[in-house]
Amino acid sequence: MLGYNHFEGGIPSQLGKCATLTRVILKKNKHSGAIPDFVKNINPIFLDLSENGFSGRIPPSLENLVNVTSIDLSVNKLSGFIPPELANLVNLQVLDLSYNSLEGVLPSQLSNWQRLLQFDVSHNLLSGSIPSTFGSLGELSILSLSENNLSGGIPTSLFELEKLSELQLGGNALGGEIHQAIATTSRETLRLLNLSSNRLTGELPAELGKFTFLEKLDVAGNNITGTLRVLEGMRSLIFVNLSHNLFSGPVPANLMKFLNSTPTSFSGNLGLCVHCDPEEGSNCPENGTLRPCDLQSKNGRHLSGVETAMIALGVLLFTIFLLLVIAYMLLWRKNSAKEVAICAQEGASSLLNKVLEATENLNDKYVIGRGAHGIVFKAILGPGKVYAVKKLVFVCIKDGSTSMVREIQTIGKVRHRNLVKLEDFWLRKDYGLILYNYMENGSLHDILHKINPPVTLEWSVRYRIAMGTAQGLSYLHFDCDPAIVHRDIKPMNILLDSDLEPHISDFGIAKLLDQSGATSTSNTLQGTVGYMAPETAFAASKSKESDVYSYGVVLLELITRKKALDPSLYGNTDIVSWVRSIWTETEEIEKIVDPSLLDEFIDSSVMEQVIEVLSLALRCTEKDVSRRPSMKEVVKLLARSSSSIRSNY
Repeated sequence: MLGYNHFEGGIPSQLGKCATLTRVILKKNKHSGAIPDFVKNINPIFLDLSENGFSGRIPPSLENLVNVTSIDLSVNKLSGFIPPELANLVNLQVLDLSYNSLEGVLPSQLSNWQRLLQFDVSHNLLSGSIPSTFGSLGELSILSLSENNLSGGIPTSLFELEKLSELQLGGNALGGEIHQAIATTSRETLRLLNLSSNRLTGELPAELGKFTFLEKLDVAGNNITGTLRVLEGMRSLIFVNLSHNLFSGPVPANLMKFLNSTPTSFSGNLGLCVHCDPEEGSNCPENGTLRPCDLQSKNGRHLSGVETAMIALGVLLFTIFLLLVIAYMLLWRKNSAKEVAICAQEGASSLLNKVLEATENLNDKYVIGRGAHGIVFKAILGPGKVYAVKKLVFVCIKDGSTSMVREIQTIGKVRHRNLVKLEDFWLRKDYGLILYNYMENGSLHDILHKINPPVTLEWSVRYRIAMGTAQGLSYLHFDCDPAIVHRDIKPMNILLDSDLEPHISDFGIAKLLDQSGATSTSNTLQGTVGYMAPETAFAASKSKESDVYSYGVVLLELITRKKALDPSLYGNTDIVSWVRSIWTETEEIEKIVDPSLLDEFIDSSVMEQVIEVLSLALRCTEKDVSRRPSMKEVVKLLARSSSSIRSNY
């Protein structure tokens, strides 16, 4: 065993020819290069090369390790396909290939592993569908395929694995419904079910409620509908995440503890509500994440006939009133058709009217920010109801009104935990108002450069901001249809909530202003000087790659705490040229990093992660567009770095 040392370089090819070895453990070193080929008639039963820097392909000659029971190649830089020859390892019980850059599909031949207990290929670049033949892996206990590009449905055969305890499929592009066949999975063994960040639809199957031993359930970031009634009897849950779906109805009593401890587990479900009756000792959660349920009588009884009749009468009267209002509006529009064109939502909503009242019709004393895209006002409507309203100035949108409304409606449908949610909008011929939830900690620019004395920012917080921003941008690029190019990624457009979680703002705004003919600098130069990629500095078009460049500049600001165009930079240069010059000449991270982070370098793993993020930032800001990673690759690289630093504890 030679693991947990600081050995560097490649490993000798003779290792693959040593017939007397039974255990090869080189875990957590600094080895690099290719994994050597293994000849026949050697007898290792345990191979662990994890947490190194091995690159290249997985050698098909691993099939010669006929007696091997465990192979761990995780947290390396391996690429290429998973060799189908590995299916010949009939004694294999554990295979971990996670946190690499493996591509291609999952070979269906791998179902030959009849003794396999654990299979982990998470955090790679795998594509295609999940082979239905995996349902024949009768001994399988842990299956982790999360954070890849897998598509298609979830094979019903997976739910036939009677010994399955962990099923992790999150972070893919899986669609369809969660099949009723889940009922065939052993209810006594399944402890963890992660289906988050996919494209699942339909309702939670009733059979799920019968899994009374399930401890962790994560279905966040899908399009699942219906109520949570199926979860009422699941008392064994210690973790649940149902956020960013389309659930409706009351939160079951057994889940209220999660609403109080981790309220974000339910966020993004506009139809969810909570029962709260102080007379019965049931108080509404203080965080105000969900609204109280309406029209619920005490003890859950049904409404009486008289109550029902009164409600029906009220609905009828309201409908008549609404029809009269619509008729009046149609008549008013007809009479004013010859006046100037006013488009979008003709009358502001009640919420926007309250905002206008709270800001005294957008009085300057409520201004909290000014930028190329407009002026931002702060509106306080009451406890926990604070909004930011952005005023966009147009030249005239008479001819482009329809496309503008369609564009802003598209923006409003985008949902992701790291994207600012559009709450409402109102467009007229000369200006528009866009309403967002107010972010308590302002922008990343404020935190890094504006607040005095400077806010203490530990590296873990900066890393979390980098990861969240990357995930939000990756969602815009790869999960929106059509894809959305931000065009102006910078710290001012990265807002921070009370937990310093990042939320990207202004996505789609530059395109919106283009359609309006707005008199803004973004009409000619889309972006901000210092953050614009070299190929777009004098061009009108923007691409995903230009967003990647801008993101790389943000990473450099997080590491150095210097502005993109900082007066303190030697030679009055930009941050990209300054960092690249120092790193190329000295490779001394201490000359680049924010001095307040140096104390954390006592932990070498922190310094290593900072260097990894710096290297990633330099890749993102390459002049050659083809050498920049995609945002999906950025997320995976950051996740791999996170896994590496976690393994040190």
